[in-house]
Amino acid sequence: MRLTEDAFGAYGLPGEPGSEAFWAAAGAPASVPAQDGGWTTLFLWRGSAASVVFESWSEPVALRRWADTDCWYAQVRMPARLRVTYRFLAEGAESADPFNPAGAGGDRSIAATPDAPAQPYWPALGPDQVLPLPRTRVRWASQRLGGRRTVRVHPAGGGGPLVLLLDGDDWLYLHPAVAAFDAAVAAGGMPPVTLVFLPTRDRAAEFGCRPGLWEAVRDELLPLVADTGLPADPDRLVVAGQSLGGLS
Repeated sequence: MRLTEDAFGAYGLPGEPGSEAFWAAAGAPASVPAQDGGWTTLFLWRGSAASVVFESWSEPVALRRWADTDCWYAQVRMPARLRVTYRFLAEGAESADPFNPAGAGGDRSIAATPDAPAQPYWPALGPDQVLPLPRTRVRWASQRLGGRRTVRVHPAGGGGPLVLLLDGDDWLYLHPAVAAFDAAVAAGGMPPVTLVFLPTRDRAAEFGCRPGLWEAVRDELLPLVADTGLPADPDRLVVAGQSLGGLS
C-alpha cells in the first residue's frame, strides 16, 4: 500500500520522506495498530531498490520508492506478539537494517511488535558485535550421522541439568544465548544448567525426525559431554529447537 506524506508521521517520522530530518528520526521498524487487530509495521531502506526478507515467517516483501528520493519503504501486516529476524536484500547483497540497533549476527536484525513478550535477560546487540564463545569444546566424529563437528558446552551458573540446543551455531553466533542464560541464572530466574550447542551439517536430513539423530546424541554425544567433567545429568535433559529443530 502506498503512503501519503502525512501517513509517515503516524510512525513518528517528521518532514518530507527522504529529507535529512526524516532520516535523522529513522530507527527500528515502527508499528501502529491495524484496524482489524494486530499491527502494521513500517520498514525503511535508504538507497536502491530492495526487499525485506523474514526468517521462517513470511514471503519477502518488495519495498516501494518514495517519489524520486532514496527512500524505500514497506508496510507489513504483523500479528500480535511477534518477534522475528529479518534482513534486506539489495543489489544481490544481504544486509542488516542500518537503522535498527537490535542485531542478530552481521546481516540480520530483529523486529518486534509493541506487545511482544519482554525478554529481560537477552542483551540488545548491534549487528557488528561479536558474541563470546564457550571455552569448553567437544570434538564429535559421529559414526551414526557421519562427519565431524565441534560442539560447544557452557556451564551457566556452574552447570546442572543438560539443555541441548538444536541449531547450536545460530544460538552461538546470531543470538546471545550464553549471555541470556547466564543472566537468567544470576537473577534467580532459573537454576544453573549445562548448555550443549548442537550444530548440524545437513539440517534437512538430521532434523527430519530421524531416530538416528537421537540415537547419536544418546550413544555418542552425551558420553563425550560427560567426559568434560562438567555437570551433565542425562536423566535431567531438556531439548529445545525452533522451526524444523522444534519439529524434530
